[in-house]
Amino acid sequence: MTTLAPPPTSSPSSGHRVAPPADGGFVARGRRLFTGPAEDPRWTRPALWAILLAATALYAWNITSISGNSFYNAAVYSGTKSWKAFFFGALDSGSFITVDKPPFALWVMGLSARAFGFGTWQLALPMVAVGTGSVALLHRMVKRDFGPVAATVAASALALTPITVAINRDTNPDPILVFLMLLGAAGLLKAVRTGRLMPLVWSAVAIGFAFNTKMMQAYVVLPAFFLVYLWAAHGSLGRRIRHLAVATVALVVSSAWWMVVVDLIPASSRPYIGGSTDNTVWDLVIGYNGFGRIFGASSSVGSAGNGASFGGSAGVHRLFNEIMGGQISWLIPFATIALIAGLILRGRAPRTDARRAALMLWGGWFVLHYLTFALAEGTFHPYYVTAMAPGIAALAGAGGVTLYRAFREGSAAKWSWVLPAAVAASAAWAIVLLQRVSGSGTRYTVAEIVVGIAGTVAVLGLLAGRFTRREGLIGFAALAAVVALLAGPAAYSVSAATSATNGTNPTAGPSTGGGMGGMGGGPGGASGSSRTSGTGGRSMGAPPSGGGSAPSGTDTRPSGSETEDSGTGSDRTGGGQAGGGQMGGGGTQVSSAMITYLKKHQDGATWLLAVATDQTASSIILESGQPVISMGGWSGSDNAMTLAKLKSLVKSGKLHYIIVNSDGGQGTNSEIATWVKAHGTAVKSSAYSSGSSSTTSSSTSTTSSTSSTGGLYRLDASDVG
Repeated sequence: MTTLAPPPTSSPSSGHRVAPPADGGFVARGRRLFTGPAEDPRWTRPALWAILLAATALYAWNITSISGNSFYNAAVYSGTKSWKAFFFGALDSGSFITVDKPPFALWVMGLSARAFGFGTWQLALPMVAVGTGSVALLHRMVKRDFGPVAATVAASALALTPITVAINRDTNPDPILVFLMLLGAAGLLKAVRTGRLMPLVWSAVAIGFAFNTKMMQAYVVLPAFFLVYLWAAHGSLGRRIRHLAVATVALVVSSAWWMVVVDLIPASSRPYIGGSTDNTVWDLVIGYNGFGRIFGASSSVGSAGNGASFGGSAGVHRLFNEIMGGQISWLIPFATIALIAGLILRGRAPRTDARRAALMLWGGWFVLHYLTFALAEGTFHPYYVTAMAPGIAALAGAGGVTLYRAFREGSAAKWSWVLPAAVAASAAWAIVLLQRVSGSGTRYTVAEIVVGIAGTVAVLGLLAGRFTRREGLIGFAALAAVVALLAGPAAYSVSAATSATNGTNPTAGPSTGGGMGGMGGGPGGASGSSRTSGTGGRSMGAPPSGGGSAPSGTDTRPSGSETEDSGTGSDRTGGGQAGGGQMGGGGTQVSSAMITYLKKHQDGATWLLAVATDQTASSIILESGQPVISMGGWSGSDNAMTLAKLKSLVKSGKLHYIIVNSDGGQGTNSEIATWVKAHGTAVKSSAYSSGSSSTTSSSTSTTSSTSSTGGLYRLDASDVG
């Protein structure tokens, strides 16, 4: 009878720890949490903790000053005042209109705000947590198939992706979207390895929740998911198809349940669906948040092919232009070469080869997102591309280690050049990107020098080590390559963490010009100085007046006030739309004095005021702490308010004040404006201001007044015939 002896334990000198006794005790498990499994090299877990600590520091630096996107902040605040507004994702606590996204991200931030109070860090905390969680999750997945070195490189690359740092310091829904998509990828890879159904089902559920975070963007990865499972999973073809069919059902249910529930509720009993053309979530899915993003149709600011682009003109080179290049493109040359070479190297592996399946997944993730974002003709913001960062980072780690192994072990001469060529390509591109911002700061000059030196050492060291067979030189050159690849992104990431960020259109690094298809002066597309919100200088994350005191350390600097799809850009240093100081539009400026007057004369009405657009309403909600009606959604073109509905609200005493504008554009429906002017009572500025008052712009003091084209009007039940 033959017995199998246990494998010998590694000695300390081998770089691995000696396996501890399998006592399974609490102390041993706690130790492994910080030191990692015994079979891992000693440095693996400490390196991971260091990366997670660095990521958390970048994302949470000066967290109390993170203002975020006031559009979503207002919806979160409203959700803390009303469970109905919470469920629907309504902009106002009176639930007149929803934001233009499904509410899952709002729910996450809303629960944090309900638990800890509404304020700056309470809204930012979930984003920091899921951002760091995404780094840890990617490390775990890459380590499973490619080892600790690949996982460490991938986690570092994701943590230091500039646009990822910027968006993780914001209250847009994208960090939650990325985390849920990574959960879906983890379930898929487990299903591929095991051939079991349930991991695939949970993968589908995760993507379904991602859909309820940002709708169709969550589905960009689905072709890669389906292909990888169909090709590489264990089991017969029939079994794989059946599993995919079951998972598809789970995907549909987890994606559509909120949409179905909302659309089944009578329109009179729920808010208007912001961004839709027919007051249904389905229209929002396929139009504004679906094909409208790709083709420009149903865009909030344009028709087919005419959506607002804050990332430059659509085309295959978009992600390399002066706006987008420094946000995401640093590792694209390396990732592309690594993907192609990696698939070739695994070409003769069995169908179920886990490494090839992982390369297919991450490669599909990267390519699908690249094509979607590069060619999209609808509304496009730079921070959207944070969704492609995990694919690039995973390919940098997994593909890099694959190339390194082929470089050291391959007998074919061609593999002696691929790794050095990939390093040289990305290092050269990094220098080009840093040259674009030369003179913008010492950190970029230092980064350029580091990239140049480290890249040269890496390429020459790899070639010399290969031909002299000196293993130590090859290892040193590989370390230099990592430094060369990450120095540029690190400089941009530090900038994103230590500079004021536009909550509506966050970007990292210095301004390089561009937005709105090449117009403007900053990544957001604005020219000129930074701009502030017009609500008395209140931080958009701070509690509104009358809504509780600000937590200790809450920043009160001005911040942005437009929604993500603003047709008006902004720079990195300021807040939001210039209209923040003229929230009413039509010649009427909303000042703190006006808001005080409106609250004093609200007379039991549900809504403090009705205005034309979301960005106006959100700023007033955050300033006043009261529900405000946005009659036309983001662009003013939503048919949320009709004359019949307005009369009903006025007659029932739920609304008394309205700001109208009849000059077109982001104005009030002309029929409504005509009726209000004919039946309402104009409120002159003298009623709430003694000549001159500070408007919502922190830098300008002007006189609030009504005008011939619009103004503030009071309506009472007696005005309704």
